[in-house]
Amino acid sequence: MANSIILKGKLILKSKIEAITGIHIGGAQAGLEIGGIDSIVVRDPLTGYPYIPGSSIKGKMRSLLERKLGLPLNREMRTARNIVRIHECEKEEDYKTCKVCRLFGIAGEKGLGTPTRLYVRDTFLSKESAERLEKIETGYPFTEIKWEAAIDRITSAAVPRQIERVPAGTVFEPMVMIVNVYEGENFNFAEDLDLLLSLFEAMELLEDDYLGGMGSRGYGQVKFRELELTLKTAKHYQNPEKEPPKKIIKEEELVSLRKKEGEVIEKIKTFLE
Repeated sequence: MANSIILKGKLILKSKIEAITGIHIGGAQAGLEIGGIDSIVVRDPLTGYPYIPGSSIKGKMRSLLERKLGLPLNREMRTARNIVRIHECEKEEDYKTCKVCRLFGIAGEKGLGTPTRLYVRDTFLSKESAERLEKIETGYPFTEIKWEAAIDRITSAAVPRQIERVPAGTVFEPMVMIVNVYEGENFNFAEDLDLLLSLFEAMELLEDDYLGGMGSRGYGQVKFRELELTLKTAKHYQNPEKEPPKKIIKEEELVSLRKKEGEVIEKIKTFLE
C-alpha cells in the first residue's frame, strides 16, 4: 500500500437506536450467585446503565455484509471457547475492490493495513429511557428478566434459566458512526463515498436481522431513528469558523434515506471537490 494519504473529510452519521424487542448484549459475569441471573447485560460501570458497545454494532454489520456479498471466511480468530471466522483480503488487488475490508478495515499483520474508514462509538441509554426504566419495578435496574427453559425431548423436564435484557421500547442515543474520506495514491475519495452506500446497506441488513444474542428467539430487533449526516472537511479542522460543518441530512429515517442516497452522495461530492 502507498504511503501518500490525505484526509479529505469526515462524515459523521448520528441516529437513535430503538429496541423494537428486548435486547441482550452479554456482559462479564462477576461471580456465581444462588438464584442469580444466568446471563447478564453489559453496563456502563459509572452509571450502571446498559449500553450498546460500538464493537457489537460494527461487528454485526460486517458479518451481515460479508454474507450478503458471499465473501470467503478466510481468517480464524481463536477464543477460549470457540473459533470465530471472518473475511479479510490477503492480496492488494482483492482489497481494492472489497467493500467490506475497505470500509471495516484489516488487521495490520496482514501487510495490507490501511487507515480505517469506519469508526463506531459506544451508544448509551437516552435520558428519557433511563427515567422511564427507573420508574418500572422489574427487580433489576433499567432491565428486565426473561425466564427461558430448555425442555428435555423425552421426559419433558424443564431446565429454567434467567436472561437479563433491555426492554422493548428503550432508546439509545446518540449512535455515532464516522466514515473517513481519503485522497492520495491508490485512494480516490469518489470511490470512498460509495462505501457510505455500503454502510447504509449494512444498517438496513441489521434492522432486518438482530443485534446481540438470541435473535432466533425474538431478541435484538432494532430500528435506526432520526438519522443525521454531517460533513467536516479537512479545511474545517484548519479554520472551523470559515469552514463550518456541512449538514447533509437531518432527522431522516433509514428507509427514506436509502431512496435518495444517490442525491446524498452527489451533495457530499460538491463540498469535497
